[in-house]
Amino acid sequence: MNLNAKTAIVTGASSGIGAATAKELARKGARVILLARNEARLKEVQSEIKASGGDAHYYALDLADAEMVENVAKQINTEIGTPDILINNAGRGQWKDIQETSADEAWQMMEVPYFAAFNLTRAFLPEMRRRNCGHIVNISSVSSRFVWPGATAYHAARWAMKGFNEALRADLYGKDIGVTLFESGVVESEYWQHNPGSRERVPKIAKMIPNLTPEQVAKAIVKGIEKNKRRIVIPFMMKTVCWQHFMFPSVVQWLMTVTGYRRSS
Repeated sequence: MNLNAKTAIVTGASSGIGAATAKELARKGARVILLARNEARLKEVQSEIKASGGDAHYYALDLADAEMVENVAKQINTEIGTPDILINNAGRGQWKDIQETSADEAWQMMEVPYFAAFNLTRAFLPEMRRRNCGHIVNISSVSSRFVWPGATAYHAARWAMKGFNEALRADLYGKDIGVTLFESGVVESEYWQHNPGSRERVPKIAKMIPNLTPEQVAKAIVKGIEKNKRRIVIPFMMKTVCWQHFMFPSVVQWLMTVTGYRRSS
């Protein structure tokens, strides 16, 4: 897909991967629509994009609220037009094991990313289907392939994203609408500051894999859209681990488990 003059929605666009991806899309000539809850941060990202000559708009909302998403989608369709690209990036969730996680926390981790992606896609997909064009990117994690101890609800939400992605692709079979699943290793972002104690639970074996910057992730996502990739896995070492998991799933899962977090009791 040629991104010039295309309209792209990016969720979780107030910081990290979302903000970096919005900037990269704008650099490629796309009009970007920024969605997140933090209006002040959205304004900052919009200003940075406009200062670089890009075209950016923003809407502050709670993506877990289906009615709010529907209303904002109608507003976007009226004021800007139907998007060509959806990037479901919004996500949250501290790494905790099941005994550390309340029922409310588990529900919130499923709301964003899964229900956020479901609500946004459901709101815009009818027009994409009518036009028979577009692209949807679902941002997940390699934790939707293999897991490690101490992040129960986080893993479950990412497996939900993977299931949503694959089911959506099946629903859109025969349509000219691309569906991409993005999976990566550790990304340096504000996520770790907002979720104290999570970083210490990265399995020791996974610490051998280089960390990524939001800008590296953004470039990979945009390239994936341009080339209509079904799946994006970065960095290369993580892609190698995923291949090894495909060939020897029990071995890789065992390594992630035994080098991972252990509760003291």
